[in-house]
Amino acid sequence: MNRSETLRIHDDVDRVIAGRRSIRAYLPTSVPPGRIEELLRVAARAPSGNNIQPWRVHVVAGAQRDAIVDAVCAAFDAADGSHRAEYAYYPAEFFEPYLGRRRRNGWGLYSLLGIGKGDRARMHAQHRRNFRFFGAPVGLFFTIDRRLGQGSWIDYGMFLQNVMLAAEARGLATCAQAAWNDYHRVIADILGLAPHEQLVCGMALGYADPRALENSLVTERAPVEDFVVLHDASAVARPRPALATR
Repeated sequence: MNRSETLRIHDDVDRVIAGRRSIRAYLPTSVPPGRIEELLRVAARAPSGNNIQPWRVHVVAGAQRDAIVDAVCAAFDAADGSHRAEYAYYPAEFFEPYLGRRRRNGWGLYSLLGIGKGDRARMHAQHRRNFRFFGAPVGLFFTIDRRLGQGSWIDYGMFLQNVMLAAEARGLATCAQAAWNDYHRVIADILGLAPHEQLVCGMALGYADPRALENSLVTERAPVEDFVVLHDASAVARPRPALATR
């Protein structure tokens, strides 16, 4: 492979990574089953400890998708407190810098949609759209064997990223959704999950609606100097003064 080919490949990879976003409005256009199988096959090249490959994916579309959407939306509207996640995705109490990032993300979306602070009805309606896969024709539910250890969850994250990048490279959009986790039991009953299967998250999959205002949201990322510590600055060709060195 010559230098120009190498540069083209890494540019393409960078564009796919930078181009992936959480899409919250989809066209009704169906996704060919072969395309879904293809991207999942590629995503399965993700690394895992001892190559145990801890992921399991449930693909829902059509009547089965609609049955889950209807059941979970009804449970969400009932808000009777009987549903809760089987693991803690977020901390019991947020703290900085994570609290600030979370608020900027939420209000970035809500302000774009004209949802004001305290507008509980519209907040409820927007959150409810999670349980319709934001209109995406395909839903993915990712499960893990609950007997596995914490390392397998790290492996799972790499697989999920691969799924989203493989979709992006094929012109498809995604939105990873932890919101479904509160309704694990509802989903498990409909899909017939085995007792050892634990829901990791859901994901919307489809074609982005280019006219939807919410799809114009681009979230910020912390600059590299905020999360990198150079322990040996001499190992870097051009160390940036802004990076903390220890």
